[in-house]
Amino acid sequence: MQRQKPNGIINPKYCAPYNVDLAIVRKVLTLADTFTITDVNGKMVFNLKASLVTLRHHRVLLDAAGEPIVTIHRKTTTTHDRWQVFRGESMEQKDLIFSVKRSFLFQLKTKLDVFLANNTKEEVCDFKVKGSWFERSCVVFAGESLTIVAQMHKKHTAQSIAFDKDNFVVTVYPNIDYAFIVALILILDEINQDKRQD
Repeated sequence: MQRQKPNGIINPKYCAPYNVDLAIVRKVLTLADTFTITDVNGKMVFNLKASLVTLRHHRVLLDAAGEPIVTIHRKTTTTHDRWQVFRGESMEQKDLIFSVKRSFLFQLKTKLDVFLANNTKEEVCDFKVKGSWFERSCVVFAGESLTIVAQMHKKHTAQSIAFDKDNFVVTVYPNIDYAFIVALILILDEINQDKRQD
């Protein structure tokens, strides 16, 4: 089997030659949820901060040192729920890394199409996310193929129940940018929040 080259969509430094397991912990607050992303040893890898002014339409993913990696922005004027992810804290088109939209307007299980910035025609998606929030799980595929690049499932712990936290575990496959996968999971969660409020 041919080894896959590192797929550094956000940054090649977030690609590892082995499976990477990350825990995504959501702490539910009154104004905005906060997320901490840790490795299996509990060491922080990423942190998500929301702008309280715009709440969920604009969020910044930070690395462990507090440096901005990407800005996740929701376009509110689109029918398919389009999200754009930009480099750093920019929101300029030249810094667009990828965009995400719902595959269909009405769907029971969430399906998202992911288009990298250079895929301007958007005839075929670069990645596809399929998830069921009822089952608290999702799978990320490479394009329209059945090749899985990451999987997420919910982790139940006594602490998560006691402290009102949602814990998700994401397994990112070798040579896949795990910062990119985390950004996708956070967008999926936002869409889930919208569904719960409808």
